[in-house]
Amino acid sequence: MTEIPELQEILHTLDLADVNYGVSDGHTWFGHGKTKTVTSPINGQKIAEVVQGDAQDVDTVIRAAQDAFYEWRTWPAPKRGEIVRQFANELRSAKETLGKLVTIEMGKLLQEGWGEVQEMIDICDMAVGQSRMLYGCQTHSERPQHRMYEQWHPLGVVAVISAFNFPVAVWAWNAVLALVCGDAVLWKPANSVPLTAIACTKILQKVLAANHAPPAIATLLTGRGSDIGDLITADKRVPLVSYTGSTRLGKHIAEVVGARLGRTILELGGNNGIIVTQNADLKLAAQNILFGAIGTCGQRCTTTRRVIIQDVIYDDFKKLLLSCYDKVTIGSPLDETKLMGPMISTDAVEVMLRALDTIAQQGGTFAVRGARLEGDGYPGGCYVKPTVAEVAPDLPIVQEETFAPILYLIKYSGGLEQGIEYHNMVPQGLSSAIFTNDLLEAEQFLSALGSDCGIANVNLGTSGAEIGLAFGGEKETGGGRESGSDAWKSYMRRQTNTINYSGATVLAQGIKFD
Repeated sequence: MTEIPELQEILHTLDLADVNYGVSDGHTWFGHGKTKTVTSPINGQKIAEVVQGDAQDVDTVIRAAQDAFYEWRTWPAPKRGEIVRQFANELRSAKETLGKLVTIEMGKLLQEGWGEVQEMIDICDMAVGQSRMLYGCQTHSERPQHRMYEQWHPLGVVAVISAFNFPVAVWAWNAVLALVCGDAVLWKPANSVPLTAIACTKILQKVLAANHAPPAIATLLTGRGSDIGDLITADKRVPLVSYTGSTRLGKHIAEVVGARLGRTILELGGNNGIIVTQNADLKLAAQNILFGAIGTCGQRCTTTRRVIIQDVIYDDFKKLLLSCYDKVTIGSPLDETKLMGPMISTDAVEVMLRALDTIAQQGGTFAVRGARLEGDGYPGGCYVKPTVAEVAPDLPIVQEETFAPILYLIKYSGGLEQGIEYHNMVPQGLSSAIFTNDLLEAEQFLSALGSDCGIANVNLGTSGAEIGLAFGGEKETGGGRESGSDAWKSYMRRQTNTINYSGATVLAQGIKFD
């Protein structure tokens, strides 16, 4: 097995060791749970070990976070923003090394690893500005000499339960906004990628210490969801849980948190579709679809999974798209000549292979049938050949999100209405796109009669999103919103205020009480 280059140097630079504690209450690092060996999907090599948390650690960390919140909420919001600004600068210094660790631990391409750290920097920069713009509003009262307005206050302890495919960026989307809003943040990372979480937490805690900020506003709990996840979501001291992951588990979390009348931000399954009309730039469409389908080895919530193609261009576009697939290079994501790296685990590969059998059983056919790749250049058992399948739009498996590089081609005839019907018939509703140079088609797709997703694009793919506007989806995607626009409001509590300076009792609606 070829060893991962510079691994020990990367770990040392990020203050990681061969054995690491995976729990932090802001003051110390510890862990009373099982020790996990973290391996890389690149080649199966051991990276390091992590001593995880257990039930007693959950209570310790939440108590520390709650105590820190009581102090942190008194800091002026621009001062909280200054902490985030300094964190962004530390991330800039660590970008190359931290991006490499993201690639080593998760398996995404090196460019994607660096891009993920850049996304953290970008959201920090946005949050710094937001710290001076936590606006309320004012309106006129119906009562004389009364003033009405609303304001936003810090909420409390925010738990961020993040997924393996974006091991650091999704946490940052939530954490830095929550921090400028005056909240304390408890991070429960995916069990397969704890090292990047430990590294990021240590970077942030270094900034907190330099500024004499309460250290427990940035806490960490690594471990299995079955061991600690339910304890976090059920705890009344955590008013908001932000969860990114499967729809199945998202529904469970919504029930647990909802039962105690807590809040959730849910970023769940995506089954993202692209419509390609006869008026499209086919080359542009093919390029975007390829990246959307195989980027992160098909393991993004915004991965392109369905392409709905107008019948008159179907054969030509299929030929063009397959020619793009022929050029896909697969191998180590540390090799910048490769376009697709490994899946996260051998279990994930097995899920993909079972899905291929199901596609065939349900009547789908393969333009390109994927398979596990073995032999020289594919160590560890996590590399696969991507799949392109031709299917009917109502095939049962097409209604599901298979977290793998499987792309479905669907033909539609007639007008755009049928293409939109096929696009909207799945239960998920995250990201969507249309490729067309016809203004009327584009406008119809973006209208209330068009895409039913939280994200709808024209002439660019479903995968990848900037931080300036809110990110999230509808239907079984959960309805949550993170990142830009007014997503910051989710991390605060709204308060309506009325001030009477008249010196008299004046009731609303003209009620007399003399």
